[in-house]
Amino acid sequence: MIVVSFEDPLDERTGGIAADGSPEGGAEVEVGHLPVMAGEVVETLAPRSGSLQIDATLGGAGHAERILEASSPDGRLLGLDADGAAIARSARRLARFGDRAVLRQVNFGQLAEVAPGAGFAAVDGLFMDLGLSSFQLVDVERGFGFRAGGRLDMRFDTSRGRSAADLLATMESRDLAALFRRYGEEPFAGRIARTIVETRSHTPVETAEQLAALVARAVPAPKSRRTHPATRVFQALRIAVNDELAALEAGLAASLVLLRPGGRLVVLSYHSLEDRIVKRFIAAEQRGCVCPPEVPICVCGRQPNLRSLGKSRTPSPAEVAANPRSRSARLRGAERIAA
Repeated sequence: MIVVSFEDPLDERTGGIAADGSPEGGAEVEVGHLPVMAGEVVETLAPRSGSLQIDATLGGAGHAERILEASSPDGRLLGLDADGAAIARSARRLARFGDRAVLRQVNFGQLAEVAPGAGFAAVDGLFMDLGLSSFQLVDVERGFGFRAGGRLDMRFDTSRGRSAADLLATMESRDLAALFRRYGEEPFAGRIARTIVETRSHTPVETAEQLAALVARAVPAPKSRRTHPATRVFQALRIAVNDELAALEAGLAASLVLLRPGGRLVVLSYHSLEDRIVKRFIAAEQRGCVCPPEVPICVCGRQPNLRSLGKSRTPSPAEVAANPRSRSARLRGAERIAA
């Protein structure tokens, strides 16, 4: 997927959005085709001829293209994305693979329901690339980017749910502050929330430019800043609007149902909220037993489901030099084991 990384105050690896509003996260751009850590993804996923693979977050289909190439001549791939525009782009890019590529417009949180109906009930690989599409970022009608002139929408699927502008117009100050803290880990959450509520009393906060300027006024200016002061607020709103963390948890749970023994789960994340969920999921499914430490013998009967494929990986210095947007990526992998 084409991803923009957001500043993560708990992780010095992560990038963000520069003070000028340009994206600095991992990204695949339409010109140049730079899927993040593509070699490492394919190496970890290890697709082979005849295998069934799932790319749960297509974006620009750069990773999907590599996976289909690696699984030639007859491996098949199910590609999902909640964004209809992403599906259309991917269909054009993957057209040369014919019926080896099966695309569905759906959020990957619905993976367990969608995959079996598409002929992918038992698969050899499941890949997730989390985050925001750079195509979405520059779409002025979506409001993801700081300089987008359109309404603050931020929905991946614009036919469902409430927009970011709706949340800003209706949520109480304390609820907005809680949202900014939970999903953005924003230290000035209360001050920003109060400023938004005060501003909307006389002027609706409806565009990305308005919100970015409002946050910049509300947050004390440090001596130096790598990222725009509204970075965490935009991240928090996007996560809330799309219920991203719940979708991630549902997608991870689906991997246990869909992966064959020996099948591999590979996830690219770009900030610690996502990475923490992935890391804990793999650790829990590798451990199996959940009995309290004081219980001398396992009584829960829970068996391990996954085998970790080692420590997380980050982009090489060469990739970061060639594509600075990749610098915040973290890749984790696990293999399904037999019950």
